[in-house]
Amino acid sequence: MEVKTAEEAVQWIHSLLPFGIKPGLKRMEWMLEALGHPEQRLTAVHVAGTNGKGSTVSFLRHILTAGGFSVGTFTSPYIEQFSERISVNGVPISDRDLLQAAQRLKPIVEEVAQSDLGSPTEFEVLTAMMFYHFAEVAKPDICLIEVGLGGRLDSTNVVTPVLSIITMIGHDHMHILGHTLAEIAYEKAGIIKPGIPVISGVEGEEAYTVISETARQIGSPLHQLNETFLVESLQGRTFTYKEEKDEEAVRYHAGLYGSHQHKNAALALKAVSLLSNSLKRQIGKEAKAIGIANTSWPGRFEIIQVNPPIVLDGAHNEEGFLALTAALQERFSDKNIHVLLASTTEKDMNVLLKPFATSGLEVAFSFTSFDFHRAANAEDLFKQAPVKRKQVAADWRKALKTMMENLGEQDVLVVTGSLYFISEVRQSLASYKEGM
Repeated sequence: MEVKTAEEAVQWIHSLLPFGIKPGLKRMEWMLEALGHPEQRLTAVHVAGTNGKGSTVSFLRHILTAGGFSVGTFTSPYIEQFSERISVNGVPISDRDLLQAAQRLKPIVEEVAQSDLGSPTEFEVLTAMMFYHFAEVAKPDICLIEVGLGGRLDSTNVVTPVLSIITMIGHDHMHILGHTLAEIAYEKAGIIKPGIPVISGVEGEEAYTVISETARQIGSPLHQLNETFLVESLQGRTFTYKEEKDEEAVRYHAGLYGSHQHKNAALALKAVSLLSNSLKRQIGKEAKAIGIANTSWPGRFEIIQVNPPIVLDGAHNEEGFLALTAALQERFSDKNIHVLLASTTEKDMNVLLKPFATSGLEVAFSFTSFDFHRAANAEDLFKQAPVKRKQVAADWRKALKTMMENLGEQDVLVVTGSLYFISEVRQSLASYKEGM
């Protein structure tokens, strides 16, 4: 069937979802060869990590655009619209260009599907479309490419970047990537390429050892956070940044909230200083300051209403919930916190909610579910949760509306648990506010 509209293109891409996750790069290599290897014509930064990929990409994109560069970004999952996953300067791919890329890819995908390799997955096709669009149509100065899952066998790992970034390594997708931090680090370290510099925000000896040893073995210069460049969190959104060559630290004010975001901003600042050769010019202090201050990223401690506060946060693993708890303690420790939470099936609330159980915060949890093929059952989340004040909310839309209407001056509403859930909530809130 021929794809004739952008809507049909998205439906066709989604139709590949049943093919799931298929580690390996052979299908990608086939498709890219048929396209004339667009990935080889890009100046790219490749970003992996358990948490912080999207925020780091956003910090880096805002700095580079403030410096006058056109910047392509490939991110996932989407929060507001499908097309935002492939963007230039923050503007999602147009319907016309999305359709063009889909029409170019569809016969190639069908050809691969008839081979012994089987059908490419949804993410593989989207990745191939991204390479095609950036190389053939948009032609940005630089592309920031976020890994989908892991690194070593991820479909983005066909690119040879000018710089690799590994944000941090924690407990996520352990059913696929491994059950220890060392095993997960091995998968993330798979994006490190011989001779290509790598920036690391990895903490903890187990994961750091794997990253540093991989870099050493293949001759990649390693730039480690708090070794070759330093970040220090000050009050609120303010932090200082310093490299080895600097005489004194520079103070920045971050657009994103939480001390964990200062580390992501530091990775972006280090990337900028390393990219000056590839981009053939330096990026000034003003562009860095503007970029860091202007950075926003939907669903990352995003305060969508100030009074009373409503926060959207896509915490979905141990490290994410630790960061969320810390941010709430810093910002709203004197408030009554109401949490609406939905998650995917592989998550263990007993582990994820431990930070809340010991935080001293006044928190009431409502566990719910949402329309997603891997969404967990609300009752299961309720039973797992190691918290005292908890209930089941069968219908998240009704629960959200009720919670919003009952918020008082001393209350905070937090919606969290899965970026896919956050995406649905954001869209629902937009239509809810339009109807007010």
